[in-house]
Amino acid sequence: MASPTTAVRRIRRHAGEAVFLRVAGPDGARNRERIHSTPGPRWFAPDRPVRRVHGDASMFVGGLAALLLQSLHPVAMAAVAAHSGYRGDPWGRLHRTSTFLAVTTFGTSADAEAAVARVREVHARVRGRTADGVPYRADDPELLAWVHIAEADCFLRAHQRYGRHPLDPAGCDAYLADTARVARALGADRPPEDMRELASRMARFRPCLRPTAASRDTARFLLTDPPLPGAARLPYALLAAAAVDLLPPWARAAVTAGTGSAAERRPGPAARAGGHAVTWAIRWALPPAPPPSRRG
Repeated sequence: MASPTTAVRRIRRHAGEAVFLRVAGPDGARNRERIHSTPGPRWFAPDRPVRRVHGDASMFVGGLAALLLQSLHPVAMAAVAAHSGYRGDPWGRLHRTSTFLAVTTFGTSADAEAAVARVREVHARVRGRTADGVPYRADDPELLAWVHIAEADCFLRAHQRYGRHPLDPAGCDAYLADTARVARALGADRPPEDMRELASRMARFRPCLRPTAASRDTARFLLTDPPLPGAARLPYALLAAAAVDLLPPWARAAVTAGTGSAAERRPGPAARAGGHAVTWAIRWALPPAPPPSRRG
């Protein structure tokens, strides 16, 4: 009969494998080994804040919050709804996004540059019009700036609330300077490099942000009808409530109105307690990253 310690280790391993498979996909383990172990120069040194933020379990909360916030830009949401396949293949999109973040944050410079080039090639082909007839293209520097700003804001908010080692003010500025490098490589217009610039750019976007039929559909999909088995729905509900609570009050009201989700009803303290619980559980379950190559 297995000892209690052995049983706990087995539970931890199975839980970690299940979470990692959901986020990184069937090729995740192989990608992870290549990203962390391939020798060569990196865009970011091991002590850079972007590595601390993007390597923490708080990214699960920040990532979901970023998707909800991004959906409030009507033009960006129209492009996502028409071209991303998030409903037909939500896990595939998550696998691609998480791999891109991992490669550009932890991978070699050559792999990061190749990943950026692939994304830019895809963006160059995406064109269309919103339901109101507004033309868009995925490589529009202004739209790319919005997507980046929403991500950087939510990733940083989540880390400061749920991260194992929150950043000091200088570290927050340095994180934004790090992420701006990736955003510029993708073609974003003047990505913010410190907290003051982030607040200023968010305020400039605020007048054009509003809920639409497409954003409400996205919120319902993410908050009330996620493609998950029954056993995963309770921890996901805690994650979703924490993500909604992370948003500014105006955005929180915009993304949850009419969804009937628990996130719409749960008060802040309960959402934060659930967020701390679920990020602790993810951090406990996930195995540590492979050590970086000594020649890296």
